[in-house]
Amino acid sequence: MSNAPLMPMATAVWLVENTTLTFKQIAEFCKLHEVEVQGIADGEVAKGIKGYNPIISGQLSREEIELSSKDENRPLEIKSTDIKISNSETKIKKYIPLSKRQDKPDSALWLIKQHNILKDSQIARLVGITKNSVSAIRNKSYWNYNNLNPKDPVALNLFTQKDLIDAIEKAQRRIKREQKQKEKLKQV
Repeated sequence: MSNAPLMPMATAVWLVENTTLTFKQIAEFCKLHEVEVQGIADGEVAKGIKGYNPIISGQLSREEIELSSKDENRPLEIKSTDIKISNSETKIKKYIPLSKRQDKPDSALWLIKQHNILKDSQIARLVGITKNSVSAIRNKSYWNYNNLNPKDPVALNLFTQKDLIDAIEKAQRRIKREQKQKEKLKQV
C-alpha cells in the first residue's frame, strides 16, 4: 500500500477538476472513499477547498496521470518523495523572557557540577548560551560567577529530560572512544 499524498482532499479536488481519471483511481490514490470523490465532482463534498496540484509538489508526474487516464484499471503511483514529515519534536528556538535569561548561566553551572563529562559545546547547545560563556563558568572566570546559583535546567524548562539523557549518553560514548584510543596508543 503506497502512502497517501499530502492534503488528500485538496489533491482529490485538483485531480477531479484537472484530469480524466476515474473516481475509483482518484479515491485509491488519495486514500478516500469513492463516494467522497463523486461528492467532490458533484460539488457536495469539499466545498471551499482549493485544489492542490500534486505535480507541483512532486507527488505525481504528468506522465503518470496520462498513463492512468488511458487505462482506468491502472492505479496512480505516488512518486517516492524525499519529503519526510516526522512527528518527532523538532528543535525550535523558543523565546526566553528576560526574567528567565539569568537561568541559563545558572543551568550551565548546574550541568558542570552534576554532569562534568559533558563537553562545553554540549552544555552550550543544551542551555542556549555560547561555548565561551560555558568555558568561563567552568574555569570560574565568568563575569558574574559569584552570583550564580546552580539550577536544574530541566526543572526550569530550558530543555527536556530526554535531551539531557541523550547528551549524557553521547558524552559516555565519546569517553569510551577516547579510552580505546589511549589503550591503542599504549600498545604501540
